[in-house]
Amino acid sequence: MLKSMTGFGRYELSERKVIVEAKSVNHRYLDITIKMPKKFNCFESAIRNIVKDNVQRGKIDLFLSYESEIESNVTVQYNSMLAQEYMNCFQSIKEQFGVKDDISVSMIGNLPEVLTMKHAEENVEDLWESIKTATEEALKKLVETRISEGEQLKHDLLGKLDRMLELVQKIEVRSPVVVEEYRKRLEEKVRELLDTTIIDESRIVTEVTIFADKVCVDEEIVRLKSHILHTKEALTQQEGIGRKLDFIAQEMNREANTILSKSNDRELSDFAIELKTEIEKVREQIQNIE
Repeated sequence: MLKSMTGFGRYELSERKVIVEAKSVNHRYLDITIKMPKKFNCFESAIRNIVKDNVQRGKIDLFLSYESEIESNVTVQYNSMLAQEYMNCFQSIKEQFGVKDDISVSMIGNLPEVLTMKHAEENVEDLWESIKTATEEALKKLVETRISEGEQLKHDLLGKLDRMLELVQKIEVRSPVVVEEYRKRLEEKVRELLDTTIIDESRIVTEVTIFADKVCVDEEIVRLKSHILHTKEALTQQEGIGRKLDFIAQEMNREANTILSKSNDRELSDFAIELKTEIEKVREQIQNIE
């Protein structure tokens, strides 16, 4: 199953208010960036492993947000022993300096550490299970979009590969015609220069053979056909083949360049140029395959 490297997935776990968003673009390797609250840093390694289980290649940006309920679950604790210590000190000051006793409840409550707020502690294991579920579901949706775009890529690539095969076949048909036309032009030129109908056939054969050897693209045609058919087969049967197809596309471009360099025929050159154009389009599309 062919997968693109572009995708997006989002999942919200409403009961725990955990939201995970994941987006991906093409990249030569697997590059993972995770943005989340600092208190979740202990889960980073586990989250990375989940990403690696679902994605082979691409730049993955994962965003995790969490709205904690502990802020509304706060208790106030009273430290009676500390308050008593404060009162003892105040009594000593009163007796020593004979000052008025103006201590109030609100004053004692404002003294450091007499009244403290305590947040309810969350169950770390339960919290991880929620994060894990949200992450897995977000990545599942991400993979679904990558598969959907991958199918579109496959359809487009197969069409371009069919066109490339047509061009290679045209080059294969045209190539021997170019040699034959060269032979005819050579014979006409010799007759014109020598002004005779008698031609040294062996010399003509030698010249044509040399020319045919220079412009022969049989090996390039065979390799191009093989690369194209191999690519088509890989697109329909395999996944995780982006790097492999990129290498094949480079080889196809090399063969097309060789054909163009050997061509001294306008029609053949036009076919080779169009072939190179199609190969470049294929290479651009392949850059986005996982």
